[in-house]
Amino acid sequence: MSAAEYCENRTRGSGSSFFYAFLFLPAEQRRAMMALYAFCREIDDIADEVPDQSLAMRQLGFWREEVARVVAGNPQHPVGMELHWSRKQFDLDEALLIELIDGMSMDVLRQPLLRRSDLALYCYRVAGVVGLLSIEIFGYRNRHARDFAVKLGEALQLTNILRDVASDAAIGRIYFPAEDRIRHRLADQDFLDGNHARLRPLLREYGLRAKSLYREALALLPSEDRASLRPSIMMAAIYYKHLQRLHAVDFDIWQRPVRLSPLRKIWIAWRCWRHERHPERPLRLEF
Repeated sequence: MSAAEYCENRTRGSGSSFFYAFLFLPAEQRRAMMALYAFCREIDDIADEVPDQSLAMRQLGFWREEVARVVAGNPQHPVGMELHWSRKQFDLDEALLIELIDGMSMDVLRQPLLRRSDLALYCYRVAGVVGLLSIEIFGYRNRHARDFAVKLGEALQLTNILRDVASDAAIGRIYFPAEDRIRHRLADQDFLDGNHARLRPLLREYGLRAKSLYREALALLPSEDRASLRPSIMMAAIYYKHLQRLHAVDFDIWQRPVRLSPLRKIWIAWRCWRHERHPERPLRLEF
């Protein structure tokens, strides 16, 4: 199996919404996005699946060293090999790849999120940075496209947090900052028990915050970069459907989990792609 095939299998097998937006890319961009996303999967799986903290940090340490080897031109891992190829085609900043690892370290070390600024930093590292790397592959001309990428990353990550609040709580992760939990008089046990009646005001608040972030992101998208950043809009449309369904079940994901089938994801991506072929149409995420 080639390094490119390894990355594609890693991305395809994850079931991520991102994969369905990649399908519409030209070959070189698709290959680079598969490499980037495979890198994200490798480090994210360490944070999610390695229970021993010291072992997980050592494994993340390997990836810090692999990023250095990617830059030096002597990667060892198939994902590193593809990242090395991708960096020769596109401007993938080494510091941003390390920032992604820093985000996973926050999960491994169970770094407490005390204030909203802590959550914003976490969202930037694990999602905004992915957006910044992605637009280097998609291409852009206006520097404000970077603001769009960061804002959209925060919206996507808040959607993930709302969708996965039950499964995250089961493994000891609560991403809502302590200052907001205190304001709503919530204990960790409320998340573990799935006490929807008590949690609902906080979840609704963050659901509205996520909606607002999607609107803010679209407002930041430079018109001259709308065509090249079409894959970002497609990813946003798929995640926005998740958010709509969360609102529809009033965030009671303990009783009514929210998931989109692969067929639904590709249908949304296709409809968004068709809509975006006509730049005179207003930007939208509802498909």
